[in-house]
Amino acid sequence: MAAVVLRELTKRFGKTSVIEGLDLEVRDKEFMVLVGPSGCGKSTALRMVAGLEEITGGTISIGDRVVNEVPPKDRDVAMVFQSYALYPHMTVRENLEFGLKIRKTPPAEIDRLVTEAAQILGIQELLLRKPKELSGGQRQRVALGRAIVRKPSVFLFDEPLSNLDAKLRVQMRAEIKKLQARLQVTSIYVTHDQVEAMTMGHRIAVLHAGTLQQVGTPLEVYERPANLFVAAFIGTPPMNFVEARVAGAGETLQAGSFALPVPARLRAALRGRDGARVVVGIRPENAVPAGRAPRGPCHRIDTTVEIAEPLGDEVVVHARAGEDALVFKQDPHRPAAIGSTLAVDLELDALHFFDAETQRRLGEDPPSGASP
Repeated sequence: MAAVVLRELTKRFGKTSVIEGLDLEVRDKEFMVLVGPSGCGKSTALRMVAGLEEITGGTISIGDRVVNEVPPKDRDVAMVFQSYALYPHMTVRENLEFGLKIRKTPPAEIDRLVTEAAQILGIQELLLRKPKELSGGQRQRVALGRAIVRKPSVFLFDEPLSNLDAKLRVQMRAEIKKLQARLQVTSIYVTHDQVEAMTMGHRIAVLHAGTLQQVGTPLEVYERPANLFVAAFIGTPPMNFVEARVAGAGETLQAGSFALPVPARLRAALRGRDGARVVVGIRPENAVPAGRAPRGPCHRIDTTVEIAEPLGDEVVVHARAGEDALVFKQDPHRPAAIGSTLAVDLELDALHFFDAETQRRLGEDPPSGASP
């Protein structure tokens, strides 16, 4: 197997920069997920690793060799595409065999590899069918099988589940994760779906506008977002943001309609910054409706309920405290009435603080993998 290392990787189309100075190390046998909104450069980065896109600058290493000038067929990688890219006139078996035949693999070895991949993916009974006779999930399994038979050093996944319905996506992402754990192949997976990223990756790399924002385990990125973009992008429902000004020698934050005491761990970072603008981040689970016990010290505010979204096991409430919007979760058996006033406890030790100008996280050492 092999690690993948990107150093100062850059891609430009004319004067348009798609990726600028990307540094990323994917460890041997790791499942790394590149996540970000459309147009952030994640698929372009994957295609450069595969050799399908020329690089403008920097280096790509797979294992112990730089592969900048190595053609795709010699990079020892296998790629699974969003569109499946199956040959419609070939059977499933012929699709699985095709790449091996091109490489002049002996027939007995081809039969062994195809049989093994079919067993791993549970598609033995589909081998004589053609792609048009398969469901979306079955086609995706065949696309995975075509990658597996290659026995590559690196798997590359380019949004492979985007064409599936919601239920099948959940099923297939679990199967891909189990498959990677079983085969122990270094894998890079691209998605715009942050839930997919959080549930699948050993680590995730968040990209925005061609720049790496943060790298870390899903929990690290969720609990200590490096900046406002990461904080807003990771998490469902997304983090609440309230603009405030520093007051009281760094011990108080004055929002539009309420004052918020600053936790002791963050006071040093705000001392001497009276009047400075700060953005307070509040995860929905850390805004606790009255009647439930908060964890640790809290500050109570009154909110007016605007919308309630029942999800079965919980209700997502959209409320407003003066001019500030707030989203939180509530017991589905005791939903608040639209237009009613509801007291909410903000858990102070779980709050996040960001500089309004730089949008960087305040008060602690920068999270690992954070962009400068």
